[in-house]
Amino acid sequence: MLVASSIMAVALVGLMSTLSGSARNAARLRDYDRVVQLARLKMNDLLADPRSQGGEGQFPPELVGGLQSGWRASVGVAESGPDSNQGNDVLDGVTLEIWWMGGEQRRTFTLEGYRHRIIR
Repeated sequence: MLVASSIMAVALVGLMSTLSGSARNAARLRDYDRVVQLARLKMNDLLADPRSQGGEGQFPPELVGGLQSGWRASVGVAESGPDSNQGNDVLDGVTLEIWWMGGEQRRTFTLEGYRHRIIR
């Protein structure tokens, strides 16, 4: 009976440590999934608005389930025609950095995109 109880205790400790690691990974993936969706929304806003020149801000806590997160965007000319006259095409490069707090550690990733606009 003592041997069987000892074996069960060792197995139970191993199982609990595995479950603990799985729970941490699931929480980290949930946070990552949230910020990826927010990054897509923010990048779509930046690409759709030709007047946007970037900036930075934080996402509302109620939108991310209390996760502290934010963004920083920059827009610059990636390619333009031979002259910069009104009515010519320009290709803007958009860089979006998303950050969030994973515990005490700040995590980030960067998205890049391009948008077309006409010089006005």
